[in-house]
Parts: sequence; C-alpha cells; structure tokens
Amino acid sequence: MKPCHLVIAEDNPKDFEFLKQMVADWEYDCQIEHAPDGLIALELAQAYATPLVISDIQMPQMNGVDFAKALWELKPQARIVFWSQFKDEMYVRALAKAVPSETVYGYVLKSSPREKISAAMATVLFEEQCWIDPEVRKVQGRTGHSQTALSDIEYEALVDISMGLTDNLIAQRRYLSRRGVQSRLNSLYGKLSLDLEQFHSEKVGEAFNLRNRAVAVATRRGLINAFELEHEEEELQAWLKRYKAGLG
Repeated sequence: MKPCHLVIAEDNPKDFEFLKQMVADWEYDCQIEHAPDGLIALELAQAYATPLVISDIQMPQMNGVDFAKALWELKPQARIVFWSQFKDEMYVRALAKAVPSETVYGYVLKSSPREKISAAMATVLFEEQCWIDPEVRKVQGRTGHSQTALSDIEYEALVDISMGLTDNLIAQRRYLSRRGVQSRLNSLYGKLSLDLEQFHSEKVGEAFNLRNRAVAVATRRGLINAFELEHEEEELQAWLKRYKAGLG
C-alpha cells in the first residue's frame, strides 16, 4: 500500500469515524491526524510539503473556508476536500474568492452515497483533479453571474440588516451617509430580485417590509445562516463597545 499523511478537520465524532473507516478501504496507507477545529487543522497541515486535507465547513474556532484560505496562503499546493451538509451560497461565494489559481480542491456533500464520497475524495487527493458536487456547481453558477452575485458591499449590507441595524447605525459603522446606506440597500434588493414597485404599489401598500423580505430571501438562498451570524454578532458587539466608548 502507498503511504500518505492525511489531516481530517471534523468536530463531529460520528462524521470523523465515518471518514476514518472510509479511508481505511483505500489502497493507500493513510496516517490520519484528527483536527477538531480549523485552528488545529492549520497547525497540523502546514507541517507537510503538500498537505492533503478533508475538511468540514462549519467548525468551531475557524470555519473550513477560513482555514483553507489561511493554509493556501502558506501552501498553495495543498489539496483540500470540503465535505459538508451545506451548499450555502455564502460558503461557495467565499470559497470562490479564496481558491488560488491552478489549485486542486473538491466539494462533496455529506448526503451523497458513501461510494460517491469515497471516489470523489480520492480523485482530488490522489489523482489531483477537482471534483465539485453538481448541486454545488448550480450554486457556483449563481454566484458567478453579475446580475445575481452579491458584491462585498452588498453582502456587508445584508449582514447589517440581518443583525437588525438601523440606517443610522449602519452609517456610523460603515462610515457612510444615510444616502450611501440607502444606495447599498437598493443595490442589495436588486440582486435579490426584490422589485421595489411590486412591494410598494398602491395595491400592496406597506404589506411587505423590504429589509425583512431581503433577509428571508437571503436565508432561503443560503447567503446567511445562524452559524455564521454568531460570529458576526461577536464582531458587532466589539464594535458597539468601541462606538459607545467613543461617544463617552
């Protein structure tokens, strides 16, 4: 059997055991190192010339996308297979910005059959070919289209309204005028296909709150989720503390 070293970044014990048993069936004698979070995975993986990694997306300390971005900055030749139950657009969008050119990586859904997961991972790690689940490719198509993909400032605006910030507080946090805030929000509504006339016509009146509607549509598209908003809440509270101190 061919020797290899493999880092598995997975905080769920059952999922880690599943991967461990699957890897044991390969024709490679893989020495496995287990990382229960992204920070430990980064520490372990950077020790190898060409890191081979299977990584969950949602993990404590550092999520899979941030881990991969940090590792690729140190080791652009690293081959990483993301395996996740999520095909959220927010992760696919962030990953598209993080992957270096000519880097081999994969994106496998946990809902796939075991044989498919095993073959896809081996393709990436040992045959050095990218493998992206077809369902994820559909999301990639949306994130790569100029009429539907959110820009960084539109995504920032989405996070702000998801956190419940008023226009005044957004203006303070992002160093914008109120007109600037409204411009960002209108641009966001357009990308989410929220027709302003549809929601504010005489027949509909004020039946819809555009901010709430935007959050609902974004959640359905997978542009935001509760797990990542926890991190955003921490950043918001840190900013609020600095902001209040400045007012004092």
